[in-house]
Amino acid sequence: MTRTDSPPAWDERTQLTTFLDYTRATATAKCEGLAQEDAREAPLPGSPLMTLAGVVNHLRWVEYYWFEVVFLGGEDEGPWTDEDPDREMRIAVDMPLADVLTEYEEQCARYRELVAAHDLDTPAKRPRRDGRNPDLRWILLHLVEETARHNGHLDIIREIVDGSTGS
Repeated sequence: MTRTDSPPAWDERTQLTTFLDYTRATATAKCEGLAQEDAREAPLPGSPLMTLAGVVNHLRWVEYYWFEVVFLGGEDEGPWTDEDPDREMRIAVDMPLADVLTEYEEQCARYRELVAAHDLDTPAKRPRRDGRNPDLRWILLHLVEETARHNGHLDIIREIVDGSTGS
């Protein structure tokens, strides 16, 4: 996929999905050429779960939660537990980085199809913690925000781990 934040059309849906795809592709680009051992390194002393593999796996599971659980109303079968609410970040260090990236990219492709099949005003089947049901538009905006925020983390971690900047 070509990474661009310039949408091919200026309608709301195209702008939202272009920015989400851009932030997704940026997260993936942050891992290009990364050694497996570097993907597992947690260089921030106060954040032992902040690894490149962990952040990408977190993004994968965040999308799962918002699309599968909240929007579609499915059962939450994520890797987290009450005892380990950040387990998706912890288990990623035991996975090959290529698998983490492949699972993320495959899931993003499925969610592109899901988004294309629904109107932006479609309400989620499950409410947020505040009791309100967000619409698909809000979920897309939230995922752009969440992914972009974590791209900043990926930038910092990658530079500390192996000196790479950019992407």
